[in-house]
Amino acid sequence: MSDQTEEMLVVVNDEEQYSLWPATRALPQGWRPEGFRGSREDCLAHINQIWTDMRPLSLRRAMGEAG
Repeated sequence: MSDQTEEMLVVVNDEEQYSLWPATRALPQGWRPEGFRGSREDCLAHINQIWTDMRPLSLRRAMGEAG
């Protein structure tokens, strides 16, 4: 299967950072499925729609506590 047609997963880590991962491969440590799967293009569009704040969760929490 080519990179263009390979099914991908949207994955997320504990810092609420998103990435893509091939659906047929075991997830790397520290990442979990977000719940969306599809083509690379569809997954990137999904991430673009849901990941509106690029700051890691720990930074967002620290800034909220400091404010």
